[in-house]
Amino acid sequence: MKELIEERTGAKPGAMGGFFRLNPRVDDLPDKFSLEKDGIRLMVMGTVQKGGGGCVCPENVMVKNLVTHLLLGRKEIVILDMEAGVEHLGRATAKAVDMLIVVVEPGRRSLEVAQKIAQLAADIGLKNLAWIGNKVRDEGDREFLLKHMGAMPCLGFLSFNPQIIEADLAAIPPFAANPRFMEEIKAIAQKIGDQEGPK
Repeated sequence: MKELIEERTGAKPGAMGGFFRLNPRVDDLPDKFSLEKDGIRLMVMGTVQKGGGGCVCPENVMVKNLVTHLLLGRKEIVILDMEAGVEHLGRATAKAVDMLIVVVEPGRRSLEVAQKIAQLAADIGLKNLAWIGNKVRDEGDREFLLKHMGAMPCLGFLSFNPQIIEADLAAIPPFAANPRFMEEIKAIAQKIGDQEGPK
């Protein structure tokens, strides 16, 4: 959508230097560029496609303004599923969220990323953080995560589940014919609701 980005920001994506608008119009984009299924609307925001592509500043301004519009300007529940890593926090794309949920696996590298996310979230003023343990094999994995994730609240655990891998291979939803997964997700959703309170 390079032409749209240039039209709205006044800058060509990937171009070096120059000026661009920091408040481009984005209110029409959710309805124009989303798909809807079962009452859920999906938008794919995109990411850096290749190394050396130049500045992604105009794209980031568009995404940041769009996310802020979705979170503050529309009376909807918005879930941002971000790539693993810290780029969105470094660019403050997710600054307006009500809760940041860190998905962490039982392993040292995953813990390091989770701790970095917590640090960057604090830097941009996000205070409501919680975590979910993913791919948990047994009680030992649960204890490991509980011990090392510190004071950040835990929303629950998702078990290591071969059915999720099979669903991914078959390109079907992970919850299809997977009651254990659904029970764990419902328990996590309930905890999120309890923390957020009535809207």
